[in-house]
Amino acid sequence: MTYPVELLILAILMIFAASLWIPYIVGITKEPGRDAAFDRPADLSQMRAWVHRAHRAHLNLLEQGMPFAVLVLLTDRVDGFSALTLWASVVFLVVRLLHAFGMISGLAKMPLRPMLFNVGWVCVLVMGYAAIRAMI
Repeated sequence: MTYPVELLILAILMIFAASLWIPYIVGITKEPGRDAAFDRPADLSQMRAWVHRAHRAHLNLLEQGMPFAVLVLLTDRVDGFSALTLWASVVFLVVRLLHAFGMISGLAKMPLRPMLFNVGWVCVLVMGYAAIRAMI
């Protein structure tokens, strides 16, 4: 049995989201004077810039990834997948990977990082359109 590519992309995206905490944890455990890194949440303003960006990259992916995931599952449920949803899924995955790596590394600066985030948002809207269109 073959499954829609959108579901495969969603699985990859959720594995990535579930793993994006790793750079942040690596960063806070390597901070000077953080022997008890898990006693209380770290003060991000006191961390190196890339550690703070790693935390934000994880949150940004969750902010867009969860609505996207729900919409993909809804679109699957109502049999609304099309070429539009396929491309929205592919673009969303690529943009979210670029956003995370660009943000953590510091390479994605203004205006690139917000542009990547906004492209992801448009992909969420496209998937939402597909889900609603299939329901009416």
